[in-house]
Amino acid sequence: MTRGVTASPDPVSNRPVSGDHRRPPRLRPGDHVRIVAPAGPLPAELLEAGVGILRSWGLVVSVAPGSLDTHSDLGYLAGRDVDRAAALTEAWCDPDVDAVLCARGGYGCLRILDLLDWDAIAAARPKVFAGSSDVTALHHALNSRLGLVTLFSPMIASAAFTADPVAAEGLRASLFEPETLPPIGTARAGALVAGRAGGITFGGNASLLAALLGTPGLAPPPPGAILLLEDVTEDPYRLDRIVTQLLRAGWFDEVAGIALGSWTSCGDLADVRTVMLDRLAGLGVPVGWELGFGHCAGQATVPLGVPAELDADAGTLTVLQPALLPR
Repeated sequence: MTRGVTASPDPVSNRPVSGDHRRPPRLRPGDHVRIVAPAGPLPAELLEAGVGILRSWGLVVSVAPGSLDTHSDLGYLAGRDVDRAAALTEAWCDPDVDAVLCARGGYGCLRILDLLDWDAIAAARPKVFAGSSDVTALHHALNSRLGLVTLFSPMIASAAFTADPVAAEGLRASLFEPETLPPIGTARAGALVAGRAGGITFGGNASLLAALLGTPGLAPPPPGAILLLEDVTEDPYRLDRIVTQLLRAGWFDEVAGIALGSWTSCGDLADVRTVMLDRLAGLGVPVGWELGFGHCAGQATVPLGVPAELDADAGTLTVLQPALLPR
């Protein structure tokens, strides 16, 4: 039985099957992408390698000023909050930039949410935004404030992109030809709770979503959403706390289904599975397990804000509408 939103996709117009998310244009060779560092400091060699891959795709690449900075007192940040926020705002508002790609995660995106010029960002034309992990905070803000489709993807200055051809190809296809992407899933994927569900994709890194609770202007998943969750280096008891916090905040009240990604370095996967069953099975919605997005080898690029179908029994998440518009 399929729960949630069901409708035929409209692959040409800028109107989603359901909801009001806007799709930016896809990329073409010669387009200009800007690399930003909104969170942790960057390894220069990985940044150089990632930029080289992007240029091999025919893209014009620039790196935001200050991207290789490190905060003078807080070494886990790529420079001062005000500078990281200014670099992201400038990249988004530059009319010559077609996509803003995040270099890495770590920690720091939460700190700049209230320093971004949201009026200027909203007035600029829609453009591609991609990243994952800590960048979940920016995905959620762009989704809630602008209603924009974004890409939960490998990040440019990370080995998950530079040393993983499968992950890199998934991002390339998502940027240039999103209609060619196969259903998302892995050989390990399957049903935590059986069933099928259709809805708008929403979510990202579980600990970041919990950390965002109470942030003004950031809403829980829309009714009928497919909620995506993944995490890294969180022990099973901490995952229990994170999911319980989201449950208490009503984040699962109206979801149609839940798609679970990777749980790298989160302890024994059997223990993680037990936690998720305990916390989520009683919701009465399909729950897919180990679908191959997040901190994992071959990390899939998953669009947020598009209609998709979760088939927990088959272990797949199928995007029903290309994330980016034809040009």
